[in-house]
Amino acid sequence: MDGFNKKLGEIIKDLRMRLGWSQERLALKMSLNRVSLSQLENGQREVSAEEILKFSQVFNVPVDSLLNLRQDIKVVLEPKKQKASVKTREKKPAYRTGRQELRIDVPQKNIEKFKEVLLYILNRVGSKSNVGETVLYKLLYFVDFDYYEKYEEQLIGATYQKNHYGPTPKEFSKIVQEMDGEDLVKVEDKYFQYPQTKYLPKRKPDLDKLTPKEIELIDEVLNRLSDMNAQQISEYSHYDVPWLTAEEGGIIKYESVFYRTPAYSVRPA
Repeated sequence: MDGFNKKLGEIIKDLRMRLGWSQERLALKMSLNRVSLSQLENGQREVSAEEILKFSQVFNVPVDSLLNLRQDIKVVLEPKKQKASVKTREKKPAYRTGRQELRIDVPQKNIEKFKEVLLYILNRVGSKSNVGETVLYKLLYFVDFDYYEKYEEQLIGATYQKNHYGPTPKEFSKIVQEMDGEDLVKVEDKYFQYPQTKYLPKRKPDLDKLTPKEIELIDEVLNRLSDMNAQQISEYSHYDVPWLTAEEGGIIKYESVFYRTPAYSVRPA
């Protein structure tokens, strides 16, 4: 995080100096004291999601221009085992960074949860003409992030990367490849004149693996968003604070849901 703070501070300082502004002037525009701004520019203070949004407004630049970190991401699915040990069953996703790579190890219990949630969504809305791969990505994102905001617990707990078209679940391709043929079928189609990849379920979800409150929240997301097409739901996701405050090409942090604007927040008032 220190490296991120230092890089962001350098960008803010560079923008300020290009405009010919003093620290006092920028601090006034940001409603900060000069000492706090100086610490921020030197990478000595963490920047909140709200401050990042305000900097983008003050400088009149996209948030993407302030946050610029790209990493290659490798997804590794934990293989199925005949007899899983207690240690294996309790294993959590591990995030290990290399020089240019972020490795995501996905435990079997997360894979199974992902499968059942995806099948639940496909059985409910997968036959809609607008629901292709891009729409599925965003529905999964809002399911995961809405649940985390509302209950401070993870539902699927997938890893979402920020890209031009909105949040992308990095585990999706590998898990769907594992499901293809037995649990679902992949269909290349068109939505109006645009190519579209659809997934059709071959079985019902195992509801014993989903709790009533998980199903309730998934239904809320589907009722709210499943009629949007790919462009609409992508644009909608671009105004959610977790996506806005993530680094371009980087991982979207679950904790940022607690800075959501009222239009996106699902926490009780």
